[in-house]
Amino acid sequence: MSAALELQPIARRRLSLPLLGLLSGILVLACLLLALLGPVLAPHPPGQIVSPTVFAAPSRVFPLGTDYLGRDMLSRLLVGARYTVGTALPAALLASLLGTGLGMLAAVRGGLTDAVISRAMDTLISFPSLIFSLVIVAALGSSLAVLVGTAAVIYMPGCYRIIRAVAVDIETKDFVRAARARGERTSDIMRHEILPNIVTPVVTDFGLRFMFIVLLVSNLSFLGLGLQPPLSDWGGLVRENLSGLSVGAPAVILPAVAIAVLTVSVTLLVDNLPGRKAAMRER
Repeated sequence: MSAALELQPIARRRLSLPLLGLLSGILVLACLLLALLGPVLAPHPPGQIVSPTVFAAPSRVFPLGTDYLGRDMLSRLLVGARYTVGTALPAALLASLLGTGLGMLAAVRGGLTDAVISRAMDTLISFPSLIFSLVIVAALGSSLAVLVGTAAVIYMPGCYRIIRAVAVDIETKDFVRAARARGERTSDIMRHEILPNIVTPVVTDFGLRFMFIVLLVSNLSFLGLGLQPPLSDWGGLVRENLSGLSVGAPAVILPAVAIAVLTVSVTLLVDNLPGRKAAMRER
């Protein structure tokens, strides 16, 4: 009973977030909800021309005005959240899963396995991300699957290098040596000994990869190589309305603000994760 009482303050401390982290978490959650419920909440079909006036000013009927074709900007912004988050989230998950798995494998196996994987990751990371993505998208097209796969390949090496560095440090601990002495398999050591001790770096890196991928996908869409019409993410909304910046600024500024809010909120949330600073001090 006393042990449980002693653990309660520790649990509360781990679950607590600073005010800045809490606010950023609320904003990130709001963006995720918009991505999930955006098409349901949209007052008009996103591709339907609902006004004869292009770049109309915000009004009661169109709270965020209209775009360059007279479509409702609020509807397009809500639906665009699904494509922005829906592209970045699976790409970040894939990059994190592959990078974490390969990083732990290289750290545990060492030797030739570590050398081969590390040199392959160094080769991938040497290519500038935007140029690499432009080449791949230009060659294979700009479908959702291609964008997700390309972004995952681009940001997997960075995840690998961070996780490998952390896993190498964990691999030298006595409990890992004891697991080796018991004859445990490599997969068991990775799953039971290494992974539980690198959760904080994995989650932190995942948040940063997600932010980078949002910016990459938005840049591709702004250059016209992202999702193609009638699909459009926030970066595409900025591009298609750029010609009306002087007469319909909200149609350009609002998607850009949405991208900024999402990326900055993710960064602040990652920076204020419970246990992150303590883990950095320990290392």
